[in-house]
Amino acid sequence: MILEILVVGPLQTNCYLLGCEETREALVIDPGAEAGRIQEALGKHELKLTKVVLTHAHADHIGACGELKEATGAKILVHRDDAPLLADPHQNLTAYLGPGEIFPPADVLLSEGDTVEFGAGLRFSVLHTPGHTRGSICLLGDNLLFSGDTLFAGSVGRTDFPGGSFRELVISLRKRLLPLPDATKVYPGHGPTSTMEFEKQDNPYLTTEW
Repeated sequence: MILEILVVGPLQTNCYLLGCEETREALVIDPGAEAGRIQEALGKHELKLTKVVLTHAHADHIGACGELKEATGAKILVHRDDAPLLADPHQNLTAYLGPGEIFPPADVLLSEGDTVEFGAGLRFSVLHTPGHTRGSICLLGDNLLFSGDTLFAGSVGRTDFPGGSFRELVISLRKRLLPLPDATKVYPGHGPTSTMEFEKQDNPYLTTEW
């Protein structure tokens, strides 16, 4: 599998480009900005974008999804609890960063336990991890986790935005992420990659009894 990380936008969001080497199909996770750069990366690998997955619907993770959908016809996938945020500039936070924006509606509404597939047998399980937003998700593959703003290296996402809840975030961490194997590599929404082994040992939000 092809995996390229693009750090995009003023908030330095990690946008992940995943490609199937056999079918040349691609999936993009959290295209927060810079649609042109993302399309250039797709072209470099000779990939066709078929799906855009949003780990949650905040401005810095969705900013380029409309442009990519228009340019490629890719489907937009988001958890059903965050889907309404795409049409609400105050909930998706674009109203606080500049002119409020409305984004295309989701093509696929995700839920806990769903599977996102692309290419020749590449698949990821959807883990519903509310806390940062009500509809925050992580995508779990073969020993890799795309954690959005649920889990960072040594930290977690904020819970003071609309729909956020520290209590829910702690539950998500305990029930969904702590049981994952130590070898699971973590690809967060911002900052460096990590592993579940490191986070279980050194992330205070995982080691502290709240």
